Amino acid sequence: MDFKGSDTIPGPRAEDQLPHTAQAAAKIVIVGGFGVGKTTMVGSVSEITPLTTEETMTQAGIGVDDNFGSASKTATTVAMDFGRISITDELVLYLFGTPGQQRFWFLWNGLFEGALGAVVLVDTRRLEVSFDVMGRLEERGVPFVVAINSFPDAPRYPIDELRTALDLSPDIPIMECDVRRRASSRDVLMTLMRFLHSLAMTGSLT
Repeated sequence: MDFKGSDTIPGPRAEDQLPHTAQAAAKIVIVGGFGVGKTTMVGSVSEITPLTTEETMTQAGIGVDDNFGSASKTATTVAMDFGRISITDELVLYLFGTPGQQRFWFLWNGLFEGALGAVVLVDTRRLEVSFDVMGRLEERGVPFVVAINSFPDAPRYPIDELRTALDLSPDIPIMECDVRRRASSRDVLMTLMRFLHSLAMTGSLT
């Protein structure tokens, strides 16, 4: 890029600048299998224009990526999604959405580094994928909450049955959500922050 004749390099847009009242920031990761809504959640709740690394899906993914329930999906995250939301005037969350296809899961270790907590997005049509996702978080010691993304054609189950099916301990929050709605995505993040606060109060958060 040629800046000849210009004294300054363009800075961030006013709406993307960090609020001057911000005093603390936390890194949160949004994880889950392929097509569960991670990119949509980051985009719906971010107060800045989200950074995405979506690429068009090609024939090369046939037989490699499991796109069950996402046949109409034409693009996929290959590195990460990034957004930001102010929970209060002082607290800002940096949101990192992970790639869903298992062939990109090697990138998760870097994204988990320094994360205070995580949201595990779940599609009830593919519950089995969630076990590997939660297992990786547990291995890294990252606390998480579980959010059941409400797809129109997905079966609905009582929360207690889903907790049992996912083998969740009683203390881990689980809730339904619609990641297309900003208010719903924000509620999930607030649930995560309350959970992390409770862990900190009991000395369980390291």
